[in-house]
Amino acid sequence: MVSGLINANPIIYEKKERRTRTAPTAIQDEDIKDPEHPYSLEELKVITEEAVEVDDQRNYVRITFTPTVEHCSMATIIGLCLRVKLMRSLPSRYKVDIRVAPGSHATEAAVNKQLNDKERVAAALENPNLLDMVDECLAPSYY
Repeated sequence: MVSGLINANPIIYEKKERRTRTAPTAIQDEDIKDPEHPYSLEELKVITEEAVEVDDQRNYVRITFTPTVEHCSMATIIGLCLRVKLMRSLPSRYKVDIRVAPGSHATEAAVNKQLNDKERVAAALENPNLLDMVDECLAPSYY
């Protein structure tokens, strides 16, 4: 956990019942914990079911997430968690595109560039501290 929270009082939303998808998406199987709070990304409305696009015909998945605050320093970590979750659970034939919702982050272009650059993602995952943080967010049960 991070001390000195960026968003000390986030709004918590109720989890929605998920619809069954025909295409494989890993995001619906388990919740992903926010790196700063003991809530899921769904509970904070960082990610919604509508923000997950799957095109099984084209082997393409796009996730658009919305950080809780415009200056969220955890946006890159959240995006990395989403990417790793998909990398670990989808067949390698899928192209994954992770994006910050337009207008929702002060450094949107930079975050999107980092999250979709294979070399930057690989370098981030070689950092043991970052990998530990990602693994903690992806742990099956955090309550």
